[in-house]
Amino acid sequence: MARSVGVTGMGIVSSIGESIPAFLKSLRDGKSGIAKMSRKRTPELSATISAEIRDMVFSDQVRSYRDVPEETLRRAERLGRRGPFTVQVTILSALEAWEWAGFFSSPPEPEKIGVIIAGQNATQNFQYELMPRFLEKPIYLSPRYGLEFLDSNYIGVLSEIFNIKGEGAVVGGASATGNVGIIHGYRMVGEGHADVCIVAGIVADPSPMDIQGFYNMGAMGGKAFYDKPEHACRPFDVQHEGFIYGQAGACLILESTEHAVRRGAAPAVEIAGVAVNLDGNSSSNPSLEGEVRAMHTAVESSGCSLENIDYVNTHGSSSPLGDKTEAEAIRQVFKSQAPRVWLNATKGLTGHCLYSAGVVEAVATVLQMHEGFLHPNKNLEEPVQKELRFCGREAIDHRITTALSNSFGFGGINTSIVLKRGDV
Repeated sequence: MARSVGVTGMGIVSSIGESIPAFLKSLRDGKSGIAKMSRKRTPELSATISAEIRDMVFSDQVRSYRDVPEETLRRAERLGRRGPFTVQVTILSALEAWEWAGFFSSPPEPEKIGVIIAGQNATQNFQYELMPRFLEKPIYLSPRYGLEFLDSNYIGVLSEIFNIKGEGAVVGGASATGNVGIIHGYRMVGEGHADVCIVAGIVADPSPMDIQGFYNMGAMGGKAFYDKPEHACRPFDVQHEGFIYGQAGACLILESTEHAVRRGAAPAVEIAGVAVNLDGNSSSNPSLEGEVRAMHTAVESSGCSLENIDYVNTHGSSSPLGDKTEAEAIRQVFKSQAPRVWLNATKGLTGHCLYSAGVVEAVATVLQMHEGFLHPNKNLEEPVQKELRFCGREAIDHRITTALSNSFGFGGINTSIVLKRGDV
C-alpha cells in the first residue's frame, strides 16, 4: 500500500453495551448478552435464544454525544426518527466513532471522505413486518420505502449526516462482511482515494423466515441449552452446536497515518495487512486450506512474521465444523508456535452478529490492544483443540503488540486482518 492506515475512531451499539465504554466494561467482565428472545415471533420459531439490543431509545441516545454540532444532530434525528431500527443503530455507532476521532470540531475535506457500508440484506425484517399492512392496503405504503429497502440507503444517510462527498459503496460477504468492509476501506484510504473512510458494520435484523432458515440448515444452536441461554454460545467447546444470533452495529474510522499526524491525532492501531480469498464453493462448509491461506496472506502482506503475532481474535462461531476447522487452521499456520499465541472468541459474549461481526470483533480487538487485556472465553470448558492457548473464564492482563482477526462466511469467503499497535 502507498500509505499506512490506522483506526482513529470507533463506535458501537450492541447487546452488551450501547457505547464504547459500556462495551469495554462488558468485555472485561465477560458479560454475555445472550438470553431468551424478548418478543414472540409470528409464526413461532424453533430458535428462541439470541443476543438482542434491548431498550434502546434512539431519541435519547442521539442526544448523549457531547461535541456534535446542532445542525448535525438535527440531520441525524430527522433521518433516524423516520428510519428503520437498523438505520438508527448505524447512525448512533457512526456518531460515536466520528466524535472519538475528533472530527466534529475539525472535519476532513468532504471530497476526501469515503464510506463503506458492510452489510447485506439489512432490511429483511423491516420488509417482513410491513407485509401484513401492505397486503391489506398497498396504497398506504410509505413513499420512503422505495429508498429504505435498499442497502445503499445507508450510504445516503451517513453521507448526509457527515457531509461525505468522496466514494461510497455497499459490500457483502455473508459472515465475513465486516472484514470485507474493513479491507475495502483500508484499500480506499491506502491507495489515496480518501484520507478518511467510515466503515459501518450494519446490525443484522433477520426476519423470522431467515432465522428459521438458519435453524433448518443446522447452523444455529440453543437446543441443548434452551433453559440456560447464557450457556448456549460455546465457541471451541466440545458441547458447541451452532451459532447464536446477536445484534450489534459498529463503526470504524479509518484514516491515513499521514493525515492523522498532520492534524495531531494518533491512530489507536495500524491496519498492517489484509487478506480475502474464495474457496470456489457455494455451500456453507468451511475450508481448511482457504482459512490457512487467508491467515498466511494477511501476515505476509503486513510485513510482519508469525513470531510477531501474539493474539488471534477468532471467527469462533460455536459451530462444530466451523470451530474445528478454524482451530486446525490456526494450528497449521503457527505450527510449533501455536501454544504461544493467545486466542479468544468475542461471539461467546455478543453472539454471532452476522454481517457486522468483523467490525464488532475489530472493535473488541482494538480495545483489548489499547487497554492491555484479553477478554474471557465464556463457556469454554473442554476445548476441541488441546494444543491451542485459549483464554479462560476470566479476563487476563496482556499487552498485545500484533493481532490477527478472522472472519469466514458461507459461500467459501475467507478473510483475515492484521492489527498492530502504533508504538511497536
